[in-house]
Formats: sequence, C-alpha cells, structure tokens
Amino acid sequence: MPQKKRYTAGRNYRRKRNKKNNTTYILLAIIAVFVVSFFGYRRYVQYKSETQVEVVQQDHTAFVKKVAPYAVDLGREYSVLPSITIAQAILESNWGTSSLASQYNNYFGIKGEDPSNTKVLQTKEYTDGQWITINGRFRVYSDFRESMKDHTKLLVNGTTWNSQQYKQVLQSKDYIEAAVALQTDGYATDPGYTTKIIRIIQKYNLKKYDEGIK
Repeated sequence: MPQKKRYTAGRNYRRKRNKKNNTTYILLAIIAVFVVSFFGYRRYVQYKSETQVEVVQQDHTAFVKKVAPYAVDLGREYSVLPSITIAQAILESNWGTSSLASQYNNYFGIKGEDPSNTKVLQTKEYTDGQWITINGRFRVYSDFRESMKDHTKLLVNGTTWNSQQYKQVLQSKDYIEAAVALQTDGYATDPGYTTKIIRIIQKYNLKKYDEGIK
C-alpha cells in the first residue's frame, strides 16, 4: 500500500507539472502570436503608408508631366513663366482632383458670367480676416489645355475692368517676383497665396521650365 500511494502521488505530481508546463507553453505561444501580430501589423501599416506616399508622388509627377509641356508652349508665346502656370494649376485644382478641375477642366478657379459656359459652385474666399463660403460662377472647359490658355490670356489681357491688372506678373523677372505680383495684383484673396506658390515651385523644381522664356 505505501508503494501504491507513492506511485499515485508521483503520478499526480507529474500531471500537475505537465499541466503547468502546458499552461506555460500556451502563454508563451500567445505572447509569441501577439508579438508577431503586433510587429507584423506595424510593418503592414508602415508598408501601407509608404505605398500611399509612393502613389501620391507618382500622381503628382504625372500631373506635372501632363501640364508642363503646354505651360512651356504658352510661356514662349505669351511670356508667362511656366513655373507660375504649373504651380497655380497645382494649387488651384489640388493636383487636378477638385470638382472644378476633374468635372469641368477648370484648373485655375477662373470665373465667368455666361450661364451657357459656367457652373455655379461653392468656393471659399478670404474676406475681412476670415474664410467664408460663397457661391461662385466658374468657367467650364472642354479640355485642360483650354483652361490653361484662358488663364494665360487672363494674365496677359487683364480683367474686363482693368486690362493692366496683372502687368506686374508679366514684367516679373523670376517666379518669386511673379508670385508676389499675383498677390498684390489681386489674383487670389488667400493671404498665404504667394508663399504657397513659391513652396510648390521650389519643392517640385518647377523653375527648370522657365529656362529660355525670359
């Protein structure tokens, strides 16, 4: 009987030890799965973020390649710096993704009065030190090149009430002077317009398109 008791006690001890070991293994396995999942998820998030950035960069590069050649052609014909044209197209149309650009090919926020070739859309204006939302009537174009040419002719010919409105833009020797002139000549109400245009030109090296224009 004592031997049987010792045998039973030993077997129970081994069962408890095995159960404890199994619990430890399970916990370790759970921890391992958690660690792998955590770092795997972080890597997935990082990969997804990097992929999104790469896609955005590709879209931006494609947009510049799309509008730059015609901007250069217009620059040679009308002496408007291509870097200014491209930067304004980027800023005004949000890289061609705004409703005005994607649906109506208006890359510059150019307004009109004729109901037959315009569309009323909401826009933001900076007035009396604050941004307000208003309804504006904007030109509708059949092609983005038509929009670009209309923008260039606006700078060259001015507005219906002031044919010399953008004279300083045309006389500017470089993109910095032209960006400042856009602000002072009243192209946009955004107080940060000049800074935004200059940053875009510098970030995407748009100055290279100005070579040989002036």
